[in-house]
Order: sequence, then C-alpha cells, then structure tokens
Amino acid sequence: MAAVADNRSLSAVVGASAEELRTTAFSNIAAIEKISQRMNLLALNARIEAAHAGASGAGFTIVAQEVRQVAGEIDRLAKNLGGNLSKGVGSLHDAMSALETARGERLLGVALNAVEIIDRNLYERTCDVRWWATDSAVVDCAADPSDRARAHASRRLGVILNSYTVYLDLWLCDLDGRVIANGRPDRFAVQGADVSGEDWFKRGKELATGDDFEACDVASHDRLGGAEASTYVASVRRDGDPRAEPAGVLAVHFDWRPQAGAVVKGVRLDPDEAARSRVLLLDSERRVIAASDDRGTLSERFPLDDGGRESGFYLDGAGRLVAFHKTPGYETYRGLGWYGVIVQS
Repeated sequence: MAAVADNRSLSAVVGASAEELRTTAFSNIAAIEKISQRMNLLALNARIEAAHAGASGAGFTIVAQEVRQVAGEIDRLAKNLGGNLSKGVGSLHDAMSALETARGERLLGVALNAVEIIDRNLYERTCDVRWWATDSAVVDCAADPSDRARAHASRRLGVILNSYTVYLDLWLCDLDGRVIANGRPDRFAVQGADVSGEDWFKRGKELATGDDFEACDVASHDRLGGAEASTYVASVRRDGDPRAEPAGVLAVHFDWRPQAGAVVKGVRLDPDEAARSRVLLLDSERRVIAASDDRGTLSERFPLDDGGRESGFYLDGAGRLVAFHKTPGYETYRGLGWYGVIVQS
C-alpha cells in the first residue's frame, strides 16, 4: 500500500486498501466472465458441429449442453461474488470509520483531561502568588528592605516553601529588579541578583493592581541550577492594599518537570495503550514542554497539524493516530495556548 498521506483519516486509509482489494477482485471476476464467454462460444461451436455430424454427433450435443450449463453457473457465481464483495467493502469501510471515530474521540478526551489537569494546577499557582504578595513580611520588606526585614521575609518565604513542595523558590524583588529575599537562600544564592532584564519581572512590574498576575511559559533558569520552571508573578503593594502604589514584585517558580511529568504519565490509558502512546504537553509554539517518554522537553517542536481547529484527531504520515485539544483555561487563568496531545501507534 502507498505511504499514508498527512492528516488522512484511518477510514480513508482502510477505504483505499479495501478499494484496492475490490479492484483486484473485480479484475479477476472479469477474467472469469471472459472464460465463461469462451466456454459458451465453445459450446455453441460444438452444437453446430454435432448438427453437421447428424446421429453420430449426438454425444457432442450432450457435451455442449453441459459446457453451456457450467459456463452459466460460473457466470452467476461471478456476478454474485461481485455483488457480495461490494457490500462487504462498504461494511468494512463503515465499521472502520466508526472505530476510528470512537478511538479518536476517546483519545481526544484523554488529551483534554491532561491539559485541564495542568491548567487547574497552574490556576492554583496564580492564587498562591497573589495571596503571598500580601503577606506582611513580604509587604514590609518590599517597602523597607533592611537587613532585618530581608531576613524575616526570607524566613517567611521558607516556611511557605516547606508547606508547598511544588515550588523551586520564591523571590521578592524591588522595583529596580534586584532580588531582596528568597525562600531557599542556602540552595539558591540569588539575593542581590539583578533580574530586571527577565521577561517575568518586566511583566510583573507592569501589573495594574495587586489582583492581577502574569504567567510565563516554561523555561530553564540558570539561577535555579538549570531547572525547568513556570514562573508566576504578582505585584506587592504598600500595606497589602491591591489598589495602593507598587512596592515590589513577587515571583514564584513552579517546579515544572516533576509536576508536569506526573500529569502526562498518569493519563488514563491501559498498559497496552500506554506502551504505544506518547502523551505530550505543547506550548503555543508547539514546543514540547512535557512528554511521557521524557524526550524532547524544551528542545523538540511537534508538527501538530491542527487544521485551524482547537481540538480533533487525524492520522499522521507514520500512520499514528494524533489526538489534540487546546487549553480551555480554568477560572481566571485563561491559559497560555497550550495543547494536550496523544500520539498513538
């Protein structure tokens, strides 16, 4: 069979194979019909010769009649075979189309579930960063970053980290982009570091109120030992009042790899399916940000052929079924245009 074209449905592939089978079968049926026609012609010639031979040709007449009957039976069988084959091919195509739809829709649901789980998780991170930005130790340190205030804020951030193990670190920055306190100073010596050039800081500094937040795509951070993190930022406001003047920026670095890994490896697939499936999370640029096989994270761009759709499924050039669903967001977290994707051979 020829190579499968991109974005070609399973039913179309099966249909092409069935059509190829039907073409071959009908070609053979046509050959049988030609043989039947030749037998009829031979029977006719035998009858003519028997008539010429008179009484001595009676035996030829009987043989000619038998040959004609056999030819007729062959012709009827060939026609019945052709009709049954057409019905069978149609039924096969319908059955495979139904199977493709059922399988694709089920995997589509799994892809949606994966991206929904991570969205709900990340929505909680947006709540965390806005809440902790109003902590009195954080607010006081941002307003007056004395050595004592910075030490107190770092201790307070450390207490938070002990309860929330999904974070790598929490950084409190002044409005100039200098880190003035962090929760794990013994692990990440970032106090005094200039982060004013970081995209997350720039976006956090521009937030209009303390009720707002910014969420950033997954990235590898040198100051976090090269770990992959999704960073969330909120504005620290004077007196903890969301409408007051800004005093600093709080950044929380979500420990991405173990949390996302648990999501893509925990999807609802039976062991046989899991062995021949790859579960992915893609960012809006189709970059792999999590993979059930631990391959390609932050380095691979997956060639998702969405056809302008937010969800769907198709057969790719390698004959694998690809199901995908774009993030619907969750509550006030609108999502970052990420996709849940299942690739199944």
